[in-house]
Amino acid sequence: MTDKKTFRELGLDESVNRALKENGLEEPFPIQAAAIPLVLQGKDVVGQAHTGTGKTAAFALPLLTMIKSNRPVQALVLVPTRELAVQVTSEIQKFSRYTQTKTVSIYGGQSFGLQHDKIRRGVQIIVATPGRLIDHVRRGTIRLEGIKFLVLDEADRMLDMGFIDDIEFILSRTDRNGRQTMLFSATMPPEILRLAKEHMKKGNTHEVRLNTEEVSLKNIEQSYLMISEQEKFVRLVDIMRPVKEQMIVFAATKSRTDRLARELRQEGFRVSAIHGDLQQKQRDSVMQRFRNGGDNILVATDIAARGIDVPAVGLVINYDVPIDPDTYFHRIGRTARAGAEGRAITLVTPERSPDFQKILRQAKAPLAMLNESMGIAVPAMRHGRPGFYGGRGKGGNRRNFRRR
Repeated sequence: MTDKKTFRELGLDESVNRALKENGLEEPFPIQAAAIPLVLQGKDVVGQAHTGTGKTAAFALPLLTMIKSNRPVQALVLVPTRELAVQVTSEIQKFSRYTQTKTVSIYGGQSFGLQHDKIRRGVQIIVATPGRLIDHVRRGTIRLEGIKFLVLDEADRMLDMGFIDDIEFILSRTDRNGRQTMLFSATMPPEILRLAKEHMKKGNTHEVRLNTEEVSLKNIEQSYLMISEQEKFVRLVDIMRPVKEQMIVFAATKSRTDRLARELRQEGFRVSAIHGDLQQKQRDSVMQRFRNGGDNILVATDIAARGIDVPAVGLVINYDVPIDPDTYFHRIGRTARAGAEGRAITLVTPERSPDFQKILRQAKAPLAMLNESMGIAVPAMRHGRPGFYGGRGKGGNRRNFRRR
């Protein structure tokens, strides 16, 4: 095993290293250490790593090293949401402080004319959502033929949100042979792999995949509570009452998200909900209150919450068990950011125990069962699978549970 390298040893430009040093960054995360040298070598890269593991810097730092500041738009970064566009742009600007490279965000909800003016003044990197970028392309205010670097960030989320046709359109307007392509995603569904295969250079594409073992979740204390559906809200409140840090609660649907937020407010918590039905101004307002500490709790759906990075989050609660293990790891990665410590608690009902079993099989760290320490009886299995609950509950009663 080789020794860990510093950013300086990866071959980045000195102006980029200077900005990294000022921000106290010396040692790259695994995705950065693996991807940056490949990007600097001109390779097309497919990178898989969970949110919060440094994917933005994995493509931003080599881009800032390779881009020529005296030329117009050279790099395009596609992202699924306005929040992520703003976040990625801010991150790039932080690293480009000592370069001449300019970056602009392009997204819906902002003045089209204002965006056009920024582009005309001269920018090298555009961070854009697909819909608004296509508006610019069709109006002729952005031309993609000269793009040298193309990044698809949170590719799986763009797929989930129905952007695949938009992405295909955008890729068709760029020069496949003349551009270097990077695709970063938390998961790799078949459609994403097909996209990479069709639009990247054959024989010049490298995959960098970090599995759950390689992604650092060691600072997250993971646990779960076995309860009935009827008990969930009461136990949620019990868990949250003594917590002083900010919290994110994940729910399965938009309607459950709104209901949970409403009921938690009635319990005296400072809470907001975020999901796909909110208008952009509403989403911005919710996130500003949460980041500024005006609200202590954010209740969110998976799609709405991805790409949100709030360092102060100390606890993630899975009110509803996610369907697949990857989503579980994405969720809990919202805590323990930037080396801090955090906790993740999952409320597991008999109906969702099969999904949770899959999470337990993939989890590399042990998950503590909280029933005994909290004095809460373990409900009987809906379909009776002995051994999963470990027989630790006190006085569990068999009940008939309705599937939601």
